[in-house]
Amino acid sequence: MSGTTGTGIGIIAGSGAFPFEIAHALQRAGETPFIIGLRGFISRDEALHDLPHAFIDMLDPQKIIATLRANKVGRVILAGGVSRPGPLALLSIYTFFRHREELRRIVSGGDDRILRGVIRLLEENGFAVIGVDQAAPDLLAPLGLIASISLPEHAASDIALGLACLRDMGRYDLGQGVVVAEGRVLAMEGPEGTDAMLERVRLMQKNRRVILDNKCAILVKAPKPAQDRRVDLPAIGPRTIKSAKDAGLSGIAVAAHEVVLVERKRLIHDADQASLFVTGVQHS
Repeated sequence: MSGTTGTGIGIIAGSGAFPFEIAHALQRAGETPFIIGLRGFISRDEALHDLPHAFIDMLDPQKIIATLRANKVGRVILAGGVSRPGPLALLSIYTFFRHREELRRIVSGGDDRILRGVIRLLEENGFAVIGVDQAAPDLLAPLGLIASISLPEHAASDIALGLACLRDMGRYDLGQGVVVAEGRVLAMEGPEGTDAMLERVRLMQKNRRVILDNKCAILVKAPKPAQDRRVDLPAIGPRTIKSAKDAGLSGIAVAAHEVVLVERKRLIHDADQASLFVTGVQHS
């Protein structure tokens, strides 16, 4: 490890509104975060104008680390979406790993392995990687009803089924969401993400491959059992509400204190308008 780090906090930001929500939560807590926007992913949003920031290519870790040090950052949060680069692109950063073989294992593994490699890279250079639960816990789902619509009678057993399914899926580095209805699992989230899974559910019903007696399907989201809480926590936002409505769901259940609520006020408003329940449930 070379160089020294400071006491400030930085956000390595991909796409979406979430990095900005973290930044504003930190500002409310008296922090001044430094944002490294990953070029090609982060929106050059007006929200950046009030925050110290730099735009850097995600495949230039040397510059990322140097910029964090220059801005006295000691703690780092990873937030926002990024597309997974291909193996050839990732080979450009092999010098930051002890051996090429280590990089090959990271590239060939699942998303969890890549994220662990990024965390290790930062930690080996003296940075503490922290999670949303530490930096901005008020952005996580609370226990109990989040929006105004109450849960239907059938919900409890289906939610329990969904949570059990997610615990099993997590062992195989699969997704963090399932759709359940009437005691059966309709769809499991894969690498394509939650919205694509919900689109499959919509098409299954449209094509009569699945016939539900009433609007009873539920999206259940929770982190994997061995999920590193510092990165890749599951999240729902207004787009999830729209996808759930289009898929004919009755609501969404998320693991309390373990799932991020993106744009919470808009999420609640949209859920109420769509007559969808949203609730935080006990997971562990």
